[in-house]
Amino acid sequence: MSILDLKGLLVPIGALKQMGKHPHTINFPDEEKNISDRYRGFHHNSLEDCIGCGNCSTICMNEAIDMVALAEIEGGKGDSGLRPRVDYGRCCYCALCVDVCPTGSLNMTKDFIQVTNNPYEFLLTPGKDNPEAKEKVSFKADLEASLNIFDRVPMRELDPGERVKSFAEVLLGYNEEEARREANRCISCGLCTEACPVHMHIPEYINAIAQGKDDEALKIIYDNNDLPEVCGKVCTRRCEDVCAIQVRGEAVAIRWLKGYVTETADNADLIKQIVTPEIREPNHYKVGIVGAGPAGLTAGYYLSLRGYDVTIYESHKDPGGMVMYGIPKYRLPYDSIQKQVDYMVKMGVKIHYNTRVGKDISFQEIYDNSDAVFLGVGLQDAWNLGIEGDDADGVMSAIDFLGKINSGETVEVGKKLISVGGGNVSIDASRVGRRLGAEVDQLYRRRIKDMPADWEEIEGAEDEGVHLIPQAIPTRVIKDKKGKVKGIEYVKAEMISEGGGRPRPVPIEGSETIIDCDIIIAAIGQKADYSLLPEDIADKLKMERGKILVNDNRQTSISKIFAGGDAVKYGNVDAISAIADGYYATLGIDKMLMKKE
Repeated sequence: MSILDLKGLLVPIGALKQMGKHPHTINFPDEEKNISDRYRGFHHNSLEDCIGCGNCSTICMNEAIDMVALAEIEGGKGDSGLRPRVDYGRCCYCALCVDVCPTGSLNMTKDFIQVTNNPYEFLLTPGKDNPEAKEKVSFKADLEASLNIFDRVPMRELDPGERVKSFAEVLLGYNEEEARREANRCISCGLCTEACPVHMHIPEYINAIAQGKDDEALKIIYDNNDLPEVCGKVCTRRCEDVCAIQVRGEAVAIRWLKGYVTETADNADLIKQIVTPEIREPNHYKVGIVGAGPAGLTAGYYLSLRGYDVTIYESHKDPGGMVMYGIPKYRLPYDSIQKQVDYMVKMGVKIHYNTRVGKDISFQEIYDNSDAVFLGVGLQDAWNLGIEGDDADGVMSAIDFLGKINSGETVEVGKKLISVGGGNVSIDASRVGRRLGAEVDQLYRRRIKDMPADWEEIEGAEDEGVHLIPQAIPTRVIKDKKGKVKGIEYVKAEMISEGGGRPRPVPIEGSETIIDCDIIIAAIGQKADYSLLPEDIADKLKMERGKILVNDNRQTSISKIFAGGDAVKYGNVDAISAIADGYYATLGIDKMLMKKE
C-alpha cells in the first residue's frame, strides 16, 4: 500500500476528533441561535413612514430592490405610492439601502431563515410580507451614520440691522462652491417634480449643477420655465415641501439653486446664447394675450417658439404683473425680471405697454384679429377690510401700497404702521413699512403657525423688528375729525376646534384693544376686474366665485379663449402656478389650432 493510500484511510478517522466539540449548528426550530445585536438579516420597512423615493433601489449594486405598487398604499403629495421589494437571491445584506434611506423607514432585522420550494417567496416586500419583523429590527442607521447629508448649506444674507435701511436684496446668493455642495445633497428621487405645478426637471438640473455644468442646467430649466430667476427668488417652493431629505433634515435648497444658476447668465444675450431653443417656422396663426404677468409672458414665450405671431397687451409701463408691482425689490430686484423679458422679446414676443384693454384697445378687436386669446389679467382689485371706518384717509390695500413703492412713488407712513393679514403680501407690506422708517404691528386673526406666509418671510419680518400680533380680529378703524386714520381697534380671539377640523378664531368678549397708528395696510385678499370684457363674452364665460373656470388645457367655456394666472380657478395664487397655466395653455392652444391643419 502506498503512502497516499494510507493517508486516505487515516484522514476520515482523524475527523472523529470533532465529535467532542460544541456544534456550530442548532436544532432549528427548537433552538434559537445567539446572534449579534447589529446582525443584518431580512429587511423591514415601515410602510407608513416610507415615501417611495426609490433611493434604496438606486443604490443597490446587485439590483436586488425593485419599487412596486401596493393596493393598500395610495400615493399623494410627497409619496410616490411605491414600496421596495427585495430579491433575496441577489441581496448581499450590505445595508447600503438602509444607510441611504432618507426617512429611516427601511431597516434590517435578526430574521434570516426562510425555507421554501417556491423561488418567488424569496421576493419579499418588507413591511407587507413580514410585518411581525418590526419587533426584531437590529440594524438601523441613525442620522450620523446615514450616507445622506441632512444639513442645508446656509444662505448668506444682509444683517437685519443693515437691510432695513434700504431696499437692497436681502439674500446674497450661493457662490459656486456653496452651490456645488448643496446640489450634491439631492438624491434624485423626483418627488419634487411631481409637486411642481409645471413639473420642472428638478433632479436633472440640480445634478448638472453638482457636476459643474451650469449652462446645461440653465438649458434644462428653460425647457418649461421661462421665468426661472423669478422662481429662484420668490417661488413658494412646494417642491421643497416634499423633498425626501426634509423628512429627517432640511430640504434641498431647490429654489436657491435655481437662483444661483439663472444669475450666472446676467443678460438677455447670454441667456439666448446658452439656451439656444428650437424656433419653429412661422405658422401664420395669431395669438393675443391680455396681461404681461407670469402667465401671459410664459404663454407668449412658448407660443413664439412654436411659430405663433404673439402680441401681449399690458396696462402698465413695465412687465411682470404682480411679481413686478406686488413684490418688494429687496426680494426681487427689477433687473431680475427685465433681463428675462428682454430675452423673450429677442425670441419674438411683442409687448405693447401702457395699453389698457377695454380703453386703449377693445377686447373685441383683439378677439376678432386673433386665432386664440389668452387672458392673464390677475387679481388687481383688493378686498376692503369690511369694518367700520375702513374708508378713512390712510387705509390702503397692500397691493396699492406695494405698487406705489415699486413704481418709485412716495408714501407717507408716519411713525406707526398697522398691517392686517397673514400671507406673504401682508408680510411684504410690513417689511416695506420698516424700511420706510415706521414701527410696524401686524394683526392676524389666527395663530402664527397658521399664517400662510412663507416661514422664511415671517422670520425675516421678526428679525427686522415687525411685531406680530396673532389671534387679533380688527373690529373698527378710528378716525380723527378730518377723517384721517387715528388708530385701529381689535378683539383678541381664542382658537376653537370643532369636529377635528381647522381651529377657527372666536372673539373673546371684553378684549377690545386699541392701537394708535398713522396708516393701515390691508392684505386680506384680491379679486379680478373683468370690466374689459364685452357683455356678450362675459355672459358666456363660466365662472365660480369670481374666478374663470378652465379645463386641463386652460381653455375656457369659450373655445377660442384660454386663461391662466391668479384669476383662474385652478391652482394656487403664486408665480409658479401662473407659469404652469401659461405653459399648459400653450400646449392647449397649439393642440386646438394645429387641428385645423
